[in-house]
Amino acid sequence: MEEPPPADKADGQSPDAAEKEVFFVPPTYTMKEIHDAIPSHCFERNTLLSLAYVGRDFLVVFTLLALATQIPRLPSPSLRFSAWAIYAFTQGLVFTGLWEVAHESGHGALSKSKNFNNSIGLLIHSLLLVPYHSWRFTHSQHHKATNNIERDIAFVPDTKDVYMAGRDARTPKAFFTYWDLVEDTPIVTLLTLIGHQLVAWPIYLTINNFALPRMRAEPWWKRSHFYFGGDGPNFKPQNRTEILVSDLGIAIVAAGLWFSVRYFGAWNVALFYGFPWLWTNHWILTITFLQHTDPSLPYYPTATWSFLRGAASTVDREFSIINTYFFHGAISTHVLHHHACRIPFYHAVEASNAIKGVMGVHYQSDNKTPFMWAFWKNYRACRWVEEKDVGSGIYFFGKYK
Repeated sequence: MEEPPPADKADGQSPDAAEKEVFFVPPTYTMKEIHDAIPSHCFERNTLLSLAYVGRDFLVVFTLLALATQIPRLPSPSLRFSAWAIYAFTQGLVFTGLWEVAHESGHGALSKSKNFNNSIGLLIHSLLLVPYHSWRFTHSQHHKATNNIERDIAFVPDTKDVYMAGRDARTPKAFFTYWDLVEDTPIVTLLTLIGHQLVAWPIYLTINNFALPRMRAEPWWKRSHFYFGGDGPNFKPQNRTEILVSDLGIAIVAAGLWFSVRYFGAWNVALFYGFPWLWTNHWILTITFLQHTDPSLPYYPTATWSFLRGAASTVDREFSIINTYFFHGAISTHVLHHHACRIPFYHAVEASNAIKGVMGVHYQSDNKTPFMWAFWKNYRACRWVEEKDVGSGIYFFGKYK
C-alpha cells in the first residue's frame, strides 16, 4: 500500500509548512524483515514445556485453595478479611495467567498439535467461563483488523463526530444535562470505572453490547459468543460444532458451580472462586485496554489500513513480577504478538527484543508510566479519534474537554 502524502495540518497551517512537519509517518518496514530478524528457535513450540507451564499454574491454584481453607481458623475478623482479600487478589492473578495461556492456545502457540492447543484452551477458558472457540474466532477477527476503525472488534474508538452525535442523542435529556456536569469528576469516573470492570467482560461475551454499528443491527442473542445459529454477524455456519462444544464446556462448569453452591453454600463459592474470577475479569479488561488504547497509537479507516500498520499500532508496558511471573509477559510483548502470534510466550521476550531494531521509532512502549496510572489516565482521556493531518486517513485520540 502506498503511503499517504503529507497532508495539511489540522490547525490551519499552510501546505508548505505541512510538508516540513508531518504529524505521523506510518511504518515502512516489511513483515519479511520482522520474521527474518527473529531467531528461528523462537518459532519452535515445545509441547512438554507448554504443559509444564500449565501444570505450574494449576499447582499454584491448588496451593492457594489449600491455604485458603485455613483462613476460617484465623482468630479475628480483620485477619480473616485481610486473608480473603489477599487470596482473591493473588488467585485472580493466577487465573489471569491461565487465561493468557488459553489465549495462546487459540493462536496455536503452545504446540504443533492442534488437538493439544484446543484441548488446553477449552479446559482453561471453560473453567473461567469463557466460550473458548467462540472467543477464538472473534479474537482472530481482531488480529486481522487491528486498529481499523471500521472493522476491528476490540476497543474500537468512535470518531469525534460519531461520539458527539451519540452524546447529543442520549435520553432522558434532563438527566444527561446534569450528568454532563459531574461525569468527569474523579469520584464519578472511579465509580463508572469500577462498574465497567465488574460487568463489561461478561456483557461483551453474552450480548456484545460494544459491537460495531453493522453488528448492532442484529438482536443481542445473535451477537452473543454463545449463539450457534449460523446467521449471526460473528460466526460462519461451519463454526457451529465448535461453538456448541464451547457452550457445552460453559454449561458443565456452570453446573459444577451450581452443585458447589448447593453443597458448600453461595458465600463459600464466592470466596474461593467468585471474587478471584472478578479480579480476572478486571485484569483481562485492563490488559487489553492498555495494549490498544493510548494517545500515541494511530487508527486507520479501511482505505489507509494495512495488516502491518495495525500490528504496529499496539503498545508494550511493564507491570513488575505480576507481568513476568503471573501474566507470562503478555503486557510487555504484545507488539510482537501482533506481528507473529504463534511465537510461544516463553520465547516472546527474546523475539520482541529482536524486532525492535527493525521497527525503529514505530515500536511503541511505555515503561515509565505506572501500569494502573496509565489505565486511569487513558480511561479518562481517550474518548474519540480524529485526523491530526487533514486528509491523511490516520486518526489519533483528540483532546477530551
